[in-house]
Amino acid sequence: MQDFTFDETNLMCIYNGGNRELLIQVLTEMRGHLTPEEKELRELTDHTLEKLRAMSDEEFAKLELYPDFDE
Repeated sequence: MQDFTFDETNLMCIYNGGNRELLIQVLTEMRGHLTPEEKELRELTDHTLEKLRAMSDEEFAKLELYPDFDE
């Protein structure tokens, strides 16, 4: 199972479509709208997508994707 950072988890919570493939699709589409000035968000999205693509649907289903705004 992939270890996601706090920021990666929050990104997935914001864009979560309910399953891994849909989340990959939505994040990929969102990435296409980023401007050159949004380098940090692009890198965060790239790392998140890389991890999502490397995991199985079963592993994704075990993730608890609830935003934690207290950290």
